[in-house]
Amino acid sequence: MKGWLAIVLRDVRTAYQGGGALLPLVFFLLVATLFPFAVGPDGALLAKVGGGALWMAALLAALLPVDRLIAPDAEQGVLDQFAVRGFSDEAIAAAKILAHWLGFGPPLLLAALPAAALLRLDGATLLRLELGLAIGTPALAALGVMTSALILGLRGAGALAGLLMLPLAVPLLIFGAGALGPDGMGALKLLGAAALLLTALAPFAAGAALRAARE
Repeated sequence: MKGWLAIVLRDVRTAYQGGGALLPLVFFLLVATLFPFAVGPDGALLAKVGGGALWMAALLAALLPVDRLIAPDAEQGVLDQFAVRGFSDEAIAAAKILAHWLGFGPPLLLAALPAAALLRLDGATLLRLELGLAIGTPALAALGVMTSALILGLRGAGALAGLLMLPLAVPLLIFGAGALGPDGMGALKLLGAAALLLTALAPFAAGAALRAARE
């Protein structure tokens, strides 16, 4: 367990020191800043569609660092060193999922506060948005690591990442945006179920992809 936590801390440190954690945050806030220019200054309209726009921004922000989550470690032989030390590929994938979430999830939850103000979201909608993001971002992190493992070593990996990850994230987007309404408790429960399923399956899928890439 101590060695597994060391992998998590190493990846979190790399994300923050290398600026990888800053990129999704800046992108998320840029979307919140630019979106009012696209739909106009109508506060009621912004409040109606702003929550969905922030969910879309969170999804795309999670996609940005995908090509750097696993490939650098694979090229430098770090993954082989982990395997020699007895870590299974599934354990390595789980550590990277937790580290990826720590790198972009909590900062995104904080960034949602000024973003909600820019989009004129009221307090109740902001609370539901924060709750939905807290439930959904671990699944986005799991999808990011799984996608990164699946595209490892492939040409045009950046473009393939979007094609692979975005369809799988559609349930999170639908239930997350659906949970923003006053009657969104049902959608929030479905979001939790979808997030739990994706987060539980992703380490096994990513681990299998890592083994296939090594062989």
